Amino acid sequence: MQSARRALALTKAATPFACRAHLAPSTSQFRRTLTTSAAPAPHTSPAPSGIAPLTSRRLISVSGPDAEKYLHGVITANILPFAQPTPTPSPITGRYAAFLTAQGRVLHDVLIYRDTANLSALPDGPSPRTTFLIEVDSSEAERLTRHIKRYKLRANFTVRPLPSTTIYHAWSDTSPLTLPATQNTNTLPDPRLPTLGHRILCPEGTTPPPLDVPSVSEAAYHLRRYLNGIPEGQSEILRESALPQESNLDLLGAIDFRKGCYVGQELTIRTKHRGVVRKRILPVMLYSAGHAPPAEMVYRPQVGGGEESVEGLRAEMVTGEVSIGRVGKKGRSAGKWLRGVGNVGLALCRLEIMTGLSLPGDQGMASGGFQEGDEFMVGVGEGEGGQEVRVKAFVPGWMRAGLEGNGQ
Repeated sequence: MQSARRALALTKAATPFACRAHLAPSTSQFRRTLTTSAAPAPHTSPAPSGIAPLTSRRLISVSGPDAEKYLHGVITANILPFAQPTPTPSPITGRYAAFLTAQGRVLHDVLIYRDTANLSALPDGPSPRTTFLIEVDSSEAERLTRHIKRYKLRANFTVRPLPSTTIYHAWSDTSPLTLPATQNTNTLPDPRLPTLGHRILCPEGTTPPPLDVPSVSEAAYHLRRYLNGIPEGQSEILRESALPQESNLDLLGAIDFRKGCYVGQELTIRTKHRGVVRKRILPVMLYSAGHAPPAEMVYRPQVGGGEESVEGLRAEMVTGEVSIGRVGKKGRSAGKWLRGVGNVGLALCRLEIMTGLSLPGDQGMASGGFQEGDEFMVGVGEGEGGQEVRVKAFVPGWMRAGLEGNGQ
């Protein structure tokens, strides 16, 4: 709590599945391309299973006697229970969390793990029991490292990005994914959503044990996230702009509302107890003006045709943070496009306008709220070459269940 107050004052002023074995890849059982300089071709369909290297993610090591206390005071999740050592082996767990500004806006969304496999080991370094690995957007790793250093004050720990680790994500919708365990390996389901898959961390130059799933591109992983409505990184959870609840951090287990003080807590708690979250990040689907609104999310490599053809248009061509409007109606923006692939993506949507969800206190908004048959659009390009494409928002089952559990 003390570290949170100090950091707050200064701010106002100014699975893993870790492996050391299998150094040589098995070409017959495990085929992959780790990096590519060109954008991946659109997938014809979502991969029901696969393993993908995540070059968009990077690890930061926070290691030392005060690492646990410091992190607990500056993130939204409670890491104390899973940080405590146990006398006997137990399942390794991780935490989904966020670093916030003093005003309660998201700086970084992160996954935090105990470094049980000692991936960040240094000669004469701290014990793995006092070392944590923070997984963050790779483009934000250096910035988060500087942020932690700036507010560590006299806390006894070291922080550094890890250049020599590779992050993978593996999943299987067709059968349970078997992750071999050895003396130096640990498994961890993605803590955000049970069905999303598993994280795998390996030192550079090594590969995970052979898995009975195909090697796929990172784009397949992002497509999986979009179809499940899971935002990730600061292109989707906008730095110093996004609010935790609007980014679904509350529904995905990233916020512990019972823990003590942490930076940005005040607005987060007030929003839960007094406010109504009117905007949330939702999975969306693009379709042409010549087609009826889709009844379900169906992925295609590009937006379909129609009388007003937008053949060849893909979600990657839509500029991030562009406003979503209502077809045939004026008024406030219905939402904000974030990112996508093919014909699907994520958008920050006004729930009472773009969905049929009923929110507390909305009885008087019937005339301006969502009506069956309402359509929405987003612009692609500007001037004479600009186009408009329709966009439909969907509420995932996990989100609907979470909102009902929260009384929304």
